[in-house]
Amino acid sequence: MSKNFELLQQVELNGGTASASHSGVSLPFQPGNGNGHSARLNLDRVTEEETLRLVQSIFLSAGPTPPRVVMFAAIDSGNGCSHVCAHAAEVLASNVTGSVCLVDANLRTPALPEYFGVTNHHGLADSLRNSGGIREFAKTLRAPNLFLLSSGSLAADSTLLVNSELMKSRIAELRKEFDYVLIDSPPLNTYSDGIVLGQLSDGVVMVLEANNTRREAALRVAEGLRAKQVRVLGAVLNKRTFPIPDSLYHRM
Repeated sequence: MSKNFELLQQVELNGGTASASHSGVSLPFQPGNGNGHSARLNLDRVTEEETLRLVQSIFLSAGPTPPRVVMFAAIDSGNGCSHVCAHAAEVLASNVTGSVCLVDANLRTPALPEYFGVTNHHGLADSLRNSGGIREFAKTLRAPNLFLLSSGSLAADSTLLVNSELMKSRIAELRKEFDYVLIDSPPLNTYSDGIVLGQLSDGVVMVLEANNTRREAALRVAEGLRAKQVRVLGAVLNKRTFPIPDSLYHRM
């Protein structure tokens, strides 16, 4: 069994659902204001450190030919994949001088434009229907080397465009135009889009939700990806709850 797949197995299970482990990448659940301002600041710091560790392990410490085009995909809807993918792109852009493009390939329920506070027009779906260089459809974000290719103008046939030769050519163009490409995919347990996009990528980071994602579902999806020759780079355990009293965060 590959070392990359072992990352997924490091997510332990409690009653058949994913729970926090002592190894692997796990991102904390962000509580409401009632838990105190200092607790929120420390949770933000933990999230930043864990995301940096994810970015380093996937993009910056993976040998002579690290992955450059990586798909992030949740097992189920609501696992927080878009947030994880977006934050990873921000952290990556702040740690490299090369260009980073975030692609919203969820043509059903796109979330990245709202995350960054930008419009969703003139994006991926538009690039699949019209001519022009792929950079013409990308938006510059907060950092000068960070770009967003939003899902774009959606229509009834938008999802059919995922499994097309045009998508293959656009992903190939993204690979040439940007140093790093992070693709936010629809959930793997619901739609087949992730298989297609994963085959066009260098690998997949699976996003699981702590105490919610079923072990059987996660393993079934991972085996399905491997059967289609999609490389599983690792897994993120999202929304982990840290049961640490507020006062103890000062000692961290």
